[in-house]
Amino acid sequence: MAYLWIAFAVVTTISLLNLLLVFGVVRRLREHTALLAKMPTGPTAGDLILPAGAQIGSFSAVTTAGDAVSTTSFRDGTLVGFFSPGCAPCRERLPEFVAYAAELGGADRVFAVVVSDVASEATETIDQLAGVARVVLEKDEGPVAAAFGVKGFPAVGLVNADGTVVASGSMLSGLPRPAAV
Repeated sequence: MAYLWIAFAVVTTISLLNLLLVFGVVRRLREHTALLAKMPTGPTAGDLILPAGAQIGSFSAVTTAGDAVSTTSFRDGTLVGFFSPGCAPCRERLPEFVAYAAELGGADRVFAVVVSDVASEATETIDQLAGVARVVLEKDEGPVAAAFGVKGFPAVGLVNADGTVVASGSMLSGLPRPAAV
């Protein structure tokens, strides 16, 4: 009978220690959840492009149609987008970008940069953008991406005629809709 009481005491002690361990794990999970909730998400995640209020750097480039573009080529509320053919989020957000660009009513209000070291890989992306935007193809870390401080893809923004970034991020949901521009 004494052995039963000893076994009962050991099992009870182990169960209480297990319960304390579970409470500790739950507390840590709550702390991690709170930290994850505070992390930036959406348009500001990662600071992929110059923030609102910043001035774009000087650049000049030639579009796929052969037109020259530069820092002075923007109108107020010009939509800019940077995409890379090998980027899965770029492929996911490209149709939304094209739809948003179509709402602006003309390629003169939309500027897209396709960043690829191999031009043949960018053909499909360029074709999707060509109807709604002035498209520039440039290599990684090219002059246009450098002027906008692009650090990742996709990166989108709205720019005024004076080169001031109005809004920016990685998703179009962070930009004002065309009616608000």
